[in-house]
Order: sequence, then structure tokens, then C-alpha cells
Amino acid sequence: MTFGKKLWMTLFIFIVISVGAAFGLAYLLYEKLYVESIKTELAEAAGNLANDYEGGDLDSAFVDQVNWFSEKSPFEAFAVHNPRELAACIPYEADYETLIGPEERAQLLENKMIEETGYSERFDRQIISVIYPLLDEKQLNGIIYLYVPLERIDELVSSLVMFWAAGAVLLMALLLYGGLKWTDYVIKPLENMKNAAVRLSKGDYKARVPADSEDEFGQLARTFNEMADAIEQEDEQRKTFIATVSHELRTPLSYIKGYSEAAINGIGNQKKQLSIIHREAIRMERLVNDLLELIRLDSGKMNMEKTFIPLADLVYRTVDIFRLKHDHFQLDVDEETIVNGDEGRLSQVMTNILDNAVRYSKKKTPIYITLKREKNMIKWIVRDTGAGMPENEIPKITNQFYRINKARTRHDGGSGLGLSIVKQIVERHDGKLMIESEAGVGTTVTVILPALIEGGEEK
Repeated sequence: MTFGKKLWMTLFIFIVISVGAAFGLAYLLYEKLYVESIKTELAEAAGNLANDYEGGDLDSAFVDQVNWFSEKSPFEAFAVHNPRELAACIPYEADYETLIGPEERAQLLENKMIEETGYSERFDRQIISVIYPLLDEKQLNGIIYLYVPLERIDELVSSLVMFWAAGAVLLMALLLYGGLKWTDYVIKPLENMKNAAVRLSKGDYKARVPADSEDEFGQLARTFNEMADAIEQEDEQRKTFIATVSHELRTPLSYIKGYSEAAINGIGNQKKQLSIIHREAIRMERLVNDLLELIRLDSGKMNMEKTFIPLADLVYRTVDIFRLKHDHFQLDVDEETIVNGDEGRLSQVMTNILDNAVRYSKKKTPIYITLKREKNMIKWIVRDTGAGMPENEIPKITNQFYRINKARTRHDGGSGLGLSIVKQIVERHDGKLMIESEAGVGTTVTVILPALIEGGEEK
């Protein structure tokens, strides 16, 4: 059963329950208001008539008074000397023993009124009656009997039937109209999301749903659209990634193919050709390694073997690697800094950042390296006075394959993945990578890592 059918079934059940409750309420009011009020009036009338009884045998004057009351009131009333005469007076079939048995006679002798209800074929309706005792010194000298045929509920509301019918039709129309609107309101957003989800599953990442309302459906639609945006962005990144990888591999492959064919055919300087082939092979190897590392980081499958590391020693070792390329480093290192991290990965972070600083700095210009602790953080800062970059390029610099100067970077052997890998490694250490730069002035890269407090726990 579809959700729409379930809603309609719910609406139908609601209507049935509402109508049933209305009839139930009508009968309840009939019993509680009309029938109970009749019983009360009968009892009061019988009591008032009994108050005029002065004792002794019933005289004709008292009987006439009861008969006069019967003619003037809506109730039928009469008084009898012997309770056995009652069976002949009542308007429905009943014998004396049924009306007044031992239990009822005991009630009458205690001056208690008896209520009786029976069906009269002559009146074709229920009859309510009361039997009131006439006592003289605890001797039952007679009874007063009052009865009234009850109006049927259909007779009571006959004048209102048309209004009830019109109201019922109007109510049904309103419920159906409201049900259609409500069903459309509930089903349409879900139908839109279902259709959009089908389009997404078939590769249409532009699929979106209207999100105009502020209720739960609107929130669900906005969440769906955010998910679709993320999927579309992921798809665009995937396409860009594949296209970029293809482009990055095509260039060294074309070099290798071209120069290997020239070497095979004995054309040109074979030593230079083999050197270029070797260089391009190294570049391809580096690119493939970086891609594999990036994939492992993205998938969370790269394990971080964290230990307590004196970060100053790692800084010194990394700087020593680059002294052959650049001999002007100025270090300000706090040798007491210790972090909980993966030594190999943090070494990779420092190597990549220093490699960029050396690559884009002139030989004799200083590169400033600072390692310090500030409260619960350790900051490793590398500042160069090299080429720098425009401010609008900074947010993009950690994107995969992003290059500011593509020609120079490719010549230098960069894959465009280094800072993307660095960022992920730092974040896997619960740290933060910050880059500040200005074209022609230089670049400052700051790696912030959690510091350790006493006892070897991270702050």
C-alpha cells in the first residue's frame, strides 16, 4: 500500500470515528439529559401528589385530585387502593408479581419509590413509570402510579435532521477538501524527493527539490539539496581529479615515448635523452606515490603510529636535508617541545613545506624557522622572503593538483599534491595548517599541533 493510500485510509477512519462519536454523543445526551430529566420530573410529581394524602383509606376526593392532575399534566397518573389493581392499569403487558415482588413491596413499606421501564406496543415506545407508596403508620393503604411514554430520539431531532444532514454533507466536503490539500502537502514533497533521488541515482547531479516551507518537510528538502550539492561537488572533483591525473601523466609519458624512440633510432644525444627519460620516470613515480598516499589519507586507511616525539630533533634533521640546496636558515627552536604524533608523517609535512620554501626563495635569502609552545599549542612556523603569492590564491593552494605557476612547478617536478597531503596529515594529528602570503614579499606557513601536558596527555 502506497503512502498516499495510507493517508486516505487514515482520513476515512477518522471520518468514521468522528461520525460514530457524534451519534454516540447524541445518544448519551438523550439518556443523560432527556430521560434523566423525565425521571426526575416524575419523581417530583409523585412526591407532590403523595404529600396531599392525609392517611386512612383512599377517599374519592384524593383519587379525583390525582385524576385532575393527570388531565392537566403531560404524565398519566392514577391512584389505586390495592397494588394488585396496578397490573390492569399499566399501558404494557406485565403481571403483578413482575411489577411488585417481595423486594419491591419491601421498598414501598420503607416509603421508597420504585422506578419501572417497559416497552408499550400501543405507544410503540419505551414507558417510564414511578410507583409511589401511600403509607399510614407503616401500613400500605394505596399507591400512586405515574407514567409517560418517552419520545424517540429520531422524533426529538426530526426538526434538526435536515440541518444535521446538511452539516454532515458540508463536513464531509470540508474533510475531503482538507484531506486532498493535506495529502498533497504531505505527498508532494516526498514525491519530489523520490523523483530527485532517482535522477541522482542515474547520474543527474543537478536534481534538486523545492525547499520553500519552514517546517520539517522544508528542512528535509534543504538537507536533501545539501546532500545533492555535496554529491555534485564530489562528482566534479572526481572528474577534475581524473582529468588532471590524465594530464599530469600524459606529459611525462609523451617525453618518455618521444625520447625513447629517438634513442632507439640513434637520433640526437642519447645520454641527454636517457637523462630526460629518467627524470620523467622519477616524476611519474613521485606522482603515483603521492596519488596513492592521498587516496589512503582520503579513505582513512593510512594508520598513524603515534609516539611522543621531540619535535626539535625532527626540525634539525629536516633542515639538514636542505642545506645542500639552501644554506641560509635562521632557527629559533624550543627544544622542550614534545608532541604525540607519527614521526614519519610529521617529517613528510616538514619536508614538503621546506621544499616549497627553498624552491621559491633565492639562494642567499634567509628562511626563518620557529618552533615554540604557546599555552596548549605547539607552533612550527616557516617564513621565507621569496616570490609569495596573491592573497586570492591562498584558499586554493591546498587543493589537489593546484598550481600557481604550472610551468615552473612541472619543470621542478612538483605534483601539485604536496600541500593537500600536508593538510590532511596535520588534521589527522588534530592540528591546523595556516598559510599567509603576499606576492613579492614571501610566504609564512604555520603548523599548529596539540601540546602535551604533564603525564603525557594532550592538552
